[in-house]
Amino acid sequence: MTTFHAVVWMDHQEAHVLMFDREHVESQRVKSRTHHKHQGKQNDTAAMYADIAKALEGTHEVLVTGPGIARDEFRDWCKQHHAHVNVVDSVSSDHPTDAQVVAMARQYFKKLDNMGADPALVK
Repeated sequence: MTTFHAVVWMDHQEAHVLMFDREHVESQRVKSRTHHKHQGKQNDTAAMYADIAKALEGTHEVLVTGPGIARDEFRDWCKQHHAHVNVVDSVSSDHPTDAQVVAMARQYFKKLDNMGADPALVK
């Protein structure tokens, strides 16, 4: 699905990749290849981030959200390894449903579009 916007809810264990337009939402889950929560293997983290970046192909702007620092690590990883993934912002959130994540992202992108695509003005 080629869409303009996507939102990724993520932690170090899994990511919910949600690409959407006005009428449709397509979701994909990406799970870490490690089985232990804080195993800390960089290769496994990089593999998960690469899988997320692959799932985001065809999107123009990505909002990343989640409860910890994985979202910021992913944004920084994209800048170094997958510059075509345009992460416009990283927003802290708990564990909402996919529908709640999409609703939040739609509101975020509506504000972003109204502000002339300057993420600093949205907050």
